[in-house]
Amino acid sequence: MSIWIIFKLIGSLALLMFGMKSMSEALQKMAGSHLRHVLGAMTTNRFTGLLTGMFVTAAVQSSTATTVMTVSFVNAGLLTLAQAISVIMGANIGTTLTAWIMSAGFSFNIADFVYPAFFIAIILIYSKKKRYIGDFLFGISFMFLGLGTLRQTGIDMHLGDNQAVLDFFASFDPDSYITTLVFLLLGGILTFCVQSSAAVMAITMILCSSGVLPIYQGIALVMGENIGTTVTSNLAAMTANTQARRAAFAHMFFNLFGVCWMLLVFKPFVDMCCGFVGYDVDMQKEVVGNAEFLKNAAKLSFVLAAFHTAFNLANTSILIWFIPQIEKIVCRVIKTKKSEGEEEEFRLHFITAGFMKTPELSVLEAQKEIQQFAVRIQRMFGMVRELVHEKNEGTFVKEFSRIEKYEGISDNMEIEIAKYLEEVSDAHLSDETKGKIRAMLREISEIESIGDSCYNIARTLNRRIKGKEDFTELQYDHMHQMMELTDQALSQMNSILVNYREQNDVNRSFNIENEINNFRNQLKSQNINDIDDHKYTYAIGTMYMDIINECEKLGDYVVNVVEARMGTKQRGA
Repeated sequence: MSIWIIFKLIGSLALLMFGMKSMSEALQKMAGSHLRHVLGAMTTNRFTGLLTGMFVTAAVQSSTATTVMTVSFVNAGLLTLAQAISVIMGANIGTTLTAWIMSAGFSFNIADFVYPAFFIAIILIYSKKKRYIGDFLFGISFMFLGLGTLRQTGIDMHLGDNQAVLDFFASFDPDSYITTLVFLLLGGILTFCVQSSAAVMAITMILCSSGVLPIYQGIALVMGENIGTTVTSNLAAMTANTQARRAAFAHMFFNLFGVCWMLLVFKPFVDMCCGFVGYDVDMQKEVVGNAEFLKNAAKLSFVLAAFHTAFNLANTSILIWFIPQIEKIVCRVIKTKKSEGEEEEFRLHFITAGFMKTPELSVLEAQKEIQQFAVRIQRMFGMVRELVHEKNEGTFVKEFSRIEKYEGISDNMEIEIAKYLEEVSDAHLSDETKGKIRAMLREISEIESIGDSCYNIARTLNRRIKGKEDFTELQYDHMHQMMELTDQALSQMNSILVNYREQNDVNRSFNIENEINNFRNQLKSQNINDIDDHKYTYAIGTMYMDIINECEKLGDYVVNVVEARMGTKQRGA
């Protein structure tokens, strides 16, 4: 085998992988937010989740893209882990379309037809509106060019006439389970090394269609690819959060379970797939001649695709009934990190990502979610209060990072609740319900602003730490008093959000706000005098008043939430 053929083989594999990557990315760009909406809306139960995963993956030609989107939805609280597992099962079925495309590419030389596609693609890529279609055409053209080159390279290698290669594969006993396990392991290792199950599938198709690799060993390689691709995702998720690691482990569990039961019915199942395609397992080259043997062997690429699809369909048909049990297993194996304890609670609990229920019930669910949102924001303020007195720089940085993460999550929660309310408002609603939705949109906007104020206070404290300066004892006392008043305002706000309107004492919130305003004004005057008396520097005085002013702003946002809840007119800050 010449060095030129080896480079041609490696190059065509690279072309295939690049083409698939480009095609997948272009499709995702074309679909844009539609994929997100499809995944969010079509996962009301395990079967719709399965179909969603299957169709999205078949469309974008990337189970990885589907899995990543699914995990991000779990993190945002839009999908439960159980729903995510059903989508991942569907993604496993959807990705088998790749094998069918490749088997078609191996059955005839498609490379001659890609050059017009390249020409059309380069025209489209310079069009602003059609550039993603051009990217897609480039991707699919590169993929088919890679497949065509691979096919031709396989022919040029004359593997069927290479006695050394034939003797190597003949040395394995086709009836032995050890042989199956060896090739299974080899498929997993190869997939892990090249980071592409498509590339290993292409190599397997070359070996099988050349008549070198017996079908049983070829299918063992395909089974190994299924495991190898999950090892990659599990390693990638090792540094991720708990939900990402659970989703990755569920994917591995799904494929490992399938391989285990497949080994028990391996030969009958493979024979069934061969019969479906019309491949003669028992055909001998010496009996029928080389031409007939190679004609039969050419069907092997379709056998591999048929097995890949049948295996994933059968495995899903078994495991889809046990999703709650799989969820329990992955939660038991992948436990929550201690450092993630607080963040793990930031989930949408009441709003589901399925189809809309009755509008009135949807409004009730959104109101409960807003109550949870407000409770979490008060928890965030509690973390900021603790940060004020934190002197250890290492602990400070860790706590500041948590507050920073909470602020990002509060932004996401505002967007998701608002989006949900907008969808509800599209339905036919009574005037009263429309009024409720307007009030709730105002509530979430003001609650998110409270989160921004908390983050602003934390940033000011971070400036103080970096500047190696410190507040005086009296300043600490004043900040403690101001934050105590602010916390009381938050507690009163949460009480009002939970109770019925007639049970609420709005005056209590207004009284606390007046106390906050008066105290702020008092401290503002005192701060100027203290700076003049050189009790502390101007810089520390500025940071001190930034915190006091931010608490006063936070109090205004609290009153705005209360007024929105009670249906009264918004007051100025």
